[in-house]
Amino acid sequence: MKDLLELMKTRRSVRKYKPDMIPQDVLDRIIIAGTYSATGRNLQSPIIIAVTNKEMRDKISEMNRKIGGWAEGFDPFYGAPVILIVLADKSCPTYIYDGSLVMGNLMLAAHNEGVGSCWIHRAKEEFESEEGKEILRSLASRANTRASVTAHLATLRVNIPRVTREKTIGYTISNNPDKLSNKREHFNLPYLS
Repeated sequence: MKDLLELMKTRRSVRKYKPDMIPQDVLDRIIIAGTYSATGRNLQSPIIIAVTNKEMRDKISEMNRKIGGWAEGFDPFYGAPVILIVLADKSCPTYIYDGSLVMGNLMLAAHNEGVGSCWIHRAKEEFESEEGKEILRSLASRANTRASVTAHLATLRVNIPRVTREKTIGYTISNNPDKLSNKREHFNLPYLS
C-alpha cells in the first residue's frame, strides 16, 4: 500500500470518466475499505450499494440531474460506470459523520487502486423521495428496512486498461451486520435489468 499521507495529498476529485467497468476484485477492495471506517459507538450502520447496471445508473443520474437543476442531457456522474451509494441510518446520532467517514475511506482506497472518484451531492434528496425509496427497494430488501436514510454518492473512474467483463453482477451491498465484531460481510445480489 502506498504511504497514507501521500495518498491524502495526491487524491483529487475527478469529473471525466472512462466507460471501462472496474474489475470486480478492485471494486471489492474499495468497498471493503469503506466497511472499515470508524463509526460512532462502533454501530457500523452505513451500508454501501455498488450500482454497476447501466440502466439503473442512468436512472439514478437522471434523478440527480433534475434535483440539481441542470439541463437535460447533463450527467452529474460525468460518465462514471459505477456509482457507490452510501446509506447511513438516521436513527444513529452520528449518521452524517459515519457516512462521511465511509466516503473518505472509499475515495482513498479508490485512489490507492488507481481509480478516480468524486463525491456527488443531492443523494439525500434523491433517496428520501418516493422514487428514490422505490429504487432502494428494487436494489435490495435490506435498504427497505431503513425507513429514514441519508445517502452520499461517489462516482469512480477506471485509470487502468480496458477490461472485458460479462454482465454477471448488477449490485453489491456491503455492510457489517455484526456491530460487535470486526467481521465484514459481502452480499452479491442477482443481476437486475
